[in-house]
Amino acid sequence: MTTVPTLYSFRRCPYAMRARMAIAYAGIDVGLREVVLKDKPASMLEASSKGTVPVLIDTNGRVIDESLDVMVWALDQHDSDHWLSGEGLQDPLIDSCDNTFKHWLDRYKYAVRFPEHSEQWYREQGELFLDQLEQLLTNHCYLRGDSLSAVDVAVMPFIRQFAAVDPIWWRQAPYSMTRKWLDALLTSNLFTTVMAKYPVWKEGDPEQSFPADR
Repeated sequence: MTTVPTLYSFRRCPYAMRARMAIAYAGIDVGLREVVLKDKPASMLEASSKGTVPVLIDTNGRVIDESLDVMVWALDQHDSDHWLSGEGLQDPLIDSCDNTFKHWLDRYKYAVRFPEHSEQWYREQGELFLDQLEQLLTNHCYLRGDSLSAVDVAVMPFIRQFAAVDPIWWRQAPYSMTRKWLDALLTSNLFTTVMAKYPVWKEGDPEQSFPADR
């Protein structure tokens, strides 16, 4: 048994990002092990053969290696603002993001690897999801109402990636409410906290305290 949970993470991974946001929001201290995905630590692979982040090992040694499950683990401990209200992480919007939208996002980002269609074509497929978000955000500040929820946090890292592929296009695209929503999240104290840079962890190194401001 360890005194704090261990979290294997990669700063820019959207799955790890949303897990870190839930952990930080819930006020849970973990020992962070920042990894490089092309050189994964043996201890991480021993804990989870999937080889993806996040991987959380709780104080009882239980391994949680799906980002939404890490979010549930954190929010079950503390959820003062009711992030899990409504359908919570079972929300169909998250399912659409993680499956259909993520499929097109990867092809938009790496269009040269998928020459069957143009970058613009892949972007247009992703825009079908953006159309849904824009409609929701026209009526509310957040995706499921006027308060931040787990749905926003689960979806946002992937919209961040989509926007970064072609920032000039993004700033001119007909998604003004989605831009406003994304910008608000990107400049929030929560996001700034979880995007702090940490040294790469190697076997034998001490873990870094996360969140750093606690």
